[in-house]
Amino acid sequence: QVQLVESGGGLVQPGGSLRLSCAASGITVDSYDIGWFRQAPGKEREGVACISSTDGQTYYLNPVKGRFTISRDNAKNTVYLQMDNLKPEDTAVYYCAAGGLAILHPVPYKYWGQGTQVTVSS
Repeated sequence: QVQLVESGGGLVQPGGSLRLSCAASGITVDSYDIGWFRQAPGKEREGVACISSTDGQTYYLNPVKGRFTISRDNAKNTVYLQMDNLKPEDTAVYYCAAGGLAILHPVPYKYWGQGTQVTVSS
């Protein structure tokens, strides 16, 4: 049984940082492309970052480039999303997902976590 469990969300002030974790079981994170997605109330789910299983190449949504970093720890079977200089518009539920294509679109992703809330507010 595949499980992806996100953690690390919370309330942070603008300009602050959070590190989200996505712990996997039932799969190994280096054999799947892993993406981080977010969904704000009333908005569609959007991909913010992903990492390729084949070469470790990373891809980012333009508004988060230079602020977010996706990384993978194979020994811990965990993928991280370091989020710095957070802005109120980053507020959303963040999900990790595992699939077969490293793109910022949810369709190719087969397995999803339950999500973790990130709120950026003063």
